[in-house]
Amino acid sequence: MEAVSYKPTILACYIGNFAQAIVINFTPIIFIPLREQYGFSYTQFGLLIFLNFTTQVLADIAFSKAVDRHGFRPFVVSAHALCAVGLALFAAVPVLFPGIEFVGFVIATIVFSCAGGLLELLLSPIIDAIPGDQKARAMALMHSFYAWGQVTVVVVTTLYIFLFGGRSWPAIALLWAIVPLVNTFLFARAPLAQKDHELGLMRIRELLLNPVFILAFFAIAFGGASEITMSQWSSSFMEKGMALPKIVGDMLGMCGFGFMLGTGRLLYGMYGEKISVNSVMIVGSLVAVVCYIAVALSPATWLSLLACALTGICVSLLWPGTLVVASAKLPLAGASMFALLAAGGDIGASVGPWLTGVVTDYITAVSAQGWAQNLAMTPEQLGLRGGILLGALYPLSALIIHVMLRRQQSEEVSTEGDKVDAAAVEVRP
Repeated sequence: MEAVSYKPTILACYIGNFAQAIVINFTPIIFIPLREQYGFSYTQFGLLIFLNFTTQVLADIAFSKAVDRHGFRPFVVSAHALCAVGLALFAAVPVLFPGIEFVGFVIATIVFSCAGGLLELLLSPIIDAIPGDQKARAMALMHSFYAWGQVTVVVVTTLYIFLFGGRSWPAIALLWAIVPLVNTFLFARAPLAQKDHELGLMRIRELLLNPVFILAFFAIAFGGASEITMSQWSSSFMEKGMALPKIVGDMLGMCGFGFMLGTGRLLYGMYGEKISVNSVMIVGSLVAVVCYIAVALSPATWLSLLACALTGICVSLLWPGTLVVASAKLPLAGASMFALLAAGGDIGASVGPWLTGVVTDYITAVSAQGWAQNLAMTPEQLGLRGGILLGALYPLSALIIHVMLRRQQSEEVSTEGDKVDAAAVEVRP
């Protein structure tokens, strides 16, 4: 019998993560054009980010049991089709919702975010179920395609807007809808594996009470906040907070972040077998705290740009690395664990950037009384710096939890060792 080749499946998963990068990163790139065209506030932009990831949380939770019951294919095919529809609806907002454009953006965001949540739920367990070893390598490489997708979306969208103007964003939204549409047909034919432990799956209650899962949930939540806050706000920060031309800020700031995010995941995928993923996440969280502070407080533009890019490599494994650790320690958790951890990551990824938007607007309003002038800044610049500075709390929290998670694993190993020693004593003559 000829062995099944899962290369088309792996390729489709890579493209799927690319599509998810479109869903998450396209809107923040056009925040300033939308602000100039419709007068939206930063709090409204924060709400769009919040809705994006909150909808993904709900999709993660709502479909997890159904995926375990009915398999991957119907959901992964539907997710890509829904993603294409949502992006097309986003492009059509000026035509379909004249005068109430923000309502249209909310509806379109919910549609493609539901698709993004399904992709997040499905792609990791699809890779995890493919026969073979080196799951950490495969997972890291797949998640690196999210970063390469982010870089591509930033470069193409920014150049398009630079060449054709801020009001040309609907055309580029339609262009991006082609990617998930094509992948719909790839997943319709790609072979999909399913793990053989369905009868031994952990119960949800048992999973929720497991110490490793609890720590992993909060670790991925703060990891998601650490990654997405910088990713979503770097474009606006560089353009308005640092007064850089949009094309320069996007290319060196947001694009630099995405490039380093992908580089970190690619390097770990290639050479990570010799390195503890826990140690990488602890060190990455620590350096990310420093980078956030440098971006927010540095008076030098070049240092803020450099710190923004370096944040990408620092947080690159906080999401996929946590999935790898949890999957290794809880092999019988099934798709439900991936769904709940994805939900945790999405909670962090929604609340973190939203709080940044709220804090930015608050500081902007308060500093208009004269604080900003004393610091030789506009109120908007001071507000954006304060919002980014808040983000330093997220990798700091991730650092603390990853230290706790490593200690939890060490205690488990120690306990198992004690049991082995006790058994050895019992069998001695």
